[in-house]
Amino acid sequence: MSQPPVALVTGAARGIGLAIAQSLIAAGYRVMAADLGADQAWNYQLGQASDIAQALQTDSPLTDNTPLFAVCTVDVTNAAACEQAVQKTIETFGQLNLLVNNAGIVDSGPITEFSEAAWDRIFAVNTKGIFLMSKAAIPHLLVADNASIVNTASIAGKKGVSNMAAYCGSKFAAIGITQSMAQELALDKIRVNAICPGIVGTAMWLDHLIPKNTADNAAPVDFATQTQQLIPMGVAQTAQDMADAVLYLARANNVTGIALTVAGGMEMN
Repeated sequence: MSQPPVALVTGAARGIGLAIAQSLIAAGYRVMAADLGADQAWNYQLGQASDIAQALQTDSPLTDNTPLFAVCTVDVTNAAACEQAVQKTIETFGQLNLLVNNAGIVDSGPITEFSEAAWDRIFAVNTKGIFLMSKAAIPHLLVADNASIVNTASIAGKKGVSNMAAYCGSKFAAIGITQSMAQELALDKIRVNAICPGIVGTAMWLDHLIPKNTADNAAPVDFATQTQQLIPMGVAQTAQDMADAVLYLARANNVTGIALTVAGGMEMN
């Protein structure tokens, strides 16, 4: 009897990544949920990242002793750490069918004031992280059934936005990497796709993008009001919307090289 498929999800401690991990588990996947861990701080106003094991155990009906999920620490900017996360996945579950490159960070500001260190960090996580994790995972995906990679890009990877050159650039790159890998790996039957979230009510938006891009003398903009103004369908996207998109791409056996926008009509092509 064939074993249930196995997914490795990066950036899985909160928000979109956590929803992806939970949805994959509910859909019958065994999941390695990877993140920086509790001792690492994000580059926007979140304090410290949640402990990934606690987050999954709190929000998942599964318990510590189930074989259906495990957790590990990974820094996607470090090649050795990426290799270790993949190896732990193989040691724990014996195979790898799906890699979800979801880890990502954001920063914003005028290009003339943006620091080189912040620029390098965004590209290290948002683009180099895809490269390093994929490079570590591909040898195992080559021998897996229904193998695929799903990268988290953004609608900011399809249209530039003022004060967001680093983030937009990194997400345009994520889409380009997705398309190149899809071409390269097609004959090996490894599908490579991306999701492009719109406005999702996660910490990235609530704790960074809205406060930082509100003028000092301006009244705070209510998140629901802003989404009604920006999104044709009038409502924000959810982490679950993104998880649904990942699950579709994981199962779509004849779909590769797409950047699937999930944005309520905010970006159309």
